[in-house]
Amino acid sequence: MKKQTGPGQRGYTFVALVLLLGAGFLVPGAPVIPVSGATSQDWNPKSFWFEPWGVSGVHKGIDIFAPLETDVLSATSGILIYRGKLRLGGNVVAVLGPKWRIHYYAHLSESNLQVPLLIARGSRIGQVGTTGNAAGKAPHLHYAIVSIFPLPWHYSDASRGWMRMFYLDPGALLQPSAS
Repeated sequence: MKKQTGPGQRGYTFVALVLLLGAGFLVPGAPVIPVSGATSQDWNPKSFWFEPWGVSGVHKGIDIFAPLETDVLSATSGILIYRGKLRLGGNVVAVLGPKWRIHYYAHLSESNLQVPLLIARGSRIGQVGTTGNAAGKAPHLHYAIVSIFPLPWHYSDASRGWMRMFYLDPGALLQPSAS
């Protein structure tokens, strides 16, 4: 016999869900530079949202240049939600971090993490590489931050402006690394 849930129990479930979602926004999220030894001098601050940008049309992240196989560190604490290969990104890792933001790391030479996994800020998640559409280019990490929830105040009537509600400029958010 199936147990019936009453309106009160559904109400508690809804409140718990709202509290969980709200808590994700309250967790501090000050990401650090995700390449070992890198500084803000290792990327072009004008590369975020640069258009036109190859097949993707708009460059929705920053490219942090470093020697091949330099350690890539998690910019924030979070949950590893994807590790695999994508056509343009090559070897990629995605971490769900504070404020319901996905931190996307692409062109890695390798990563041997297993999903799901709790990741601490500053943990090694891979190495700088030239995989995906970075083949034949200088080694770098493509780093992007994507909000799961739209940020309407970022909307623009420019080309692809609706996408700005989801993509944040990593260069503007990164703090110097603790290492």
